[in-house]
Amino acid sequence: MKNIKRASVAVAVMAASAIPLSQAATTTSTMQVTLTVLSTCSVSALPLNFGVASANIDVPVDAETSVQVVCTAGTAYEVGMDAGSGTTANIASRELTNPQDDSVLQYSLFTDQARTDNWGETVGVDTVGGLGDGSPQLIPVYGQVFAPQVASQGEYTDSVVVTLTF
Repeated sequence: MKNIKRASVAVAVMAASAIPLSQAATTTSTMQVTLTVLSTCSVSALPLNFGVASANIDVPVDAETSVQVVCTAGTAYEVGMDAGSGTTANIASRELTNPQDDSVLQYSLFTDQARTDNWGETVGVDTVGGLGDGSPQLIPVYGQVFAPQVASQGEYTDSVVVTLTF
């Protein structure tokens, strides 16, 4: 009897393995695939050079440069600029300082070519906004040294911090 049971089991195993795959059962599952892209931005400011002026600045001296912003596509941003490093500077009247005698020349930075809108650092008020597209975007910066002013000889400098908020 034991031999018969063994033979029956062996026949059943052989029969099960003989079922063609076309008649086999299947089941499926879904695999989720994800990637998170972070909003990133970078900013770089090119120098602003007003050139050479005489000691008596009788007419405003204009110059322009640009700030380069690169942000992930679809990322909203705002570019702000502080008052600079002058001791009594503010957004409307920044200061170029001559380190030889600490004399200053008043100037301003503007968001528009007409030089009427001061560039500041209050987001949504006196900053410049944009929407990133993944490529470098150049934002013009317009500067003006006020007239009339009298300057002592030397090189005048200032450092303005450019802040990118996104």
